[in-house]
Amino acid sequence: MERAAILFVHRGPALYSKAMTSTLLVFLGAGIGGVLRHGVNVVSPKWVGMSFPYGTMAINIIGSGLMGLVAGWFALKAGVGAPQGLRLFLATGILGGFTTFSAFSLDAILLWERGEAVLAAAYIFGSVAVSLVALVGGLAIIRGLT
Repeated sequence: MERAAILFVHRGPALYSKAMTSTLLVFLGAGIGGVLRHGVNVVSPKWVGMSFPYGTMAINIIGSGLMGLVAGWFALKAGVGAPQGLRLFLATGILGGFTTFSAFSLDAILLWERGEAVLAAAYIFGSVAVSLVALVGGLAIIRGLT
């Protein structure tokens, strides 16, 4: 709250209102995305069983495809006057709540498209490998506490 108060006092209520609107759009979108993810997690074991994480895989693939559509539309079709709030609601909010893998996929491809193949590979490997190591570390800490 202190940051919000400073923003309001030093930059005026209009900027504060814009920041709050953006935050609210992300919040609402993330709620929708989270509910959609939960729905997939509930129905996928009933439809395809629990021998493989089909639901998570589907979420990651669908989310990445949708991120491509959203990012591509805003970059190539929406034009200069595209509403920033819509991008925040769809990409950061709904898709962020549905799967963060879509953001990972977008970042990796953007690096690749900029000609940064080595950096893209390092990002992909580093994100996956270090995330797995971090998860194992977190599990080890909790197991050590019990």
